[in-house]
Amino acid sequence: MLRRILFAACLLAGLWQAGAAAWLLAKAELAQYLIADAWEEQLSVGKAVKPWPWADTWPVAKLQLADRAPLMVLAGGSGQALAFGPGMLAVSGQPGDARTTVIAAHRDTHFTGLDQLRRGAPVMLQDHRGRWHRFRVTETRVVDSDREQLPVFAEPGLLLVTCYPFGVIDPGGPLRYLVYAEYLGAGETVQL
Repeated sequence: MLRRILFAACLLAGLWQAGAAAWLLAKAELAQYLIADAWEEQLSVGKAVKPWPWADTWPVAKLQLADRAPLMVLAGGSGQALAFGPGMLAVSGQPGDARTTVIAAHRDTHFTGLDQLRRGAPVMLQDHRGRWHRFRVTETRVVDSDREQLPVFAEPGLLLVTCYPFGVIDPGGPLRYLVYAEYLGAGETVQL
């Protein structure tokens, strides 16, 4: 009898845990659709649109890294924003401004494979008006964030930032992987 009770308790606990994990994945997937819808609405109405009423962030750009699927970029670099996508940091300039645009994301989610971007790789960034800005990767490097500040320049450019090293189990630490892309110009406003 005791074995059956223990078995049932373990089975229920396992089902509870599996359900919680499935719920988390479903929320993350749904969030991507809501963020993309908010971006499209924002492009048409011309003002920031939150993806859900209680969101503490909103989409500010769309990022295309070489031939990968586009990523929605959110406002800010808080943990809450980065849980749902790359974030444009407060120190950042807007695409095409006379200041580097800085976008950060987690190395094991949205910036997985960032280390595969090579010198010369194309990067596109769509701004809040729908205009696409073209960039080309010129440099990648690893920095110690305890010793160096982000290289934000008074010129148009794009800096992508994520934690380093890639593929480790224990996250954290001061190392950051940086990808710098030079600004090539803006194209026409295109709604796809």
